[in-house]
Amino acid sequence: MAVNFQTLAEEFTNFYYKQFDSDRSQLGNLYREHSMLTFENSQMQGAKNIIEKLVSLPFQKVSHRISTLDAQPSSPDMGSVIVMVTGELLVDEEQNTQRYSQVFHLIPDSGSYYVLNDIFRLNYS
Repeated sequence: MAVNFQTLAEEFTNFYYKQFDSDRSQLGNLYREHSMLTFENSQMQGAKNIIEKLVSLPFQKVSHRISTLDAQPSSPDMGSVIVMVTGELLVDEEQNTQRYSQVFHLIPDSGSYYVLNDIFRLNYS
């Protein structure tokens, strides 16, 4: 059965940001040892290193609000999907939001999906 890539992208991002906002240390199951994260100017590979980076971010509370979400199949034979998100995040007790962009490359794995590539960037204007 063909994957509805838009529905997959929406469900994935809703889950990802809800989990990130409540307890980002629990996102490890979404990554594998060959997964890669580019966060601003730093890159890390492997689920353990990625989660260490996410947990070390200098804020306690965060809330993501998705503004746009675009998805495309990246390999029809494989069922993988590219997801591009833009939005705003609010950290700790800040009153002003920060704009961000994030790209996920989702790969099917035993009836589920994992993140092969994750690219995050704050958008300054």
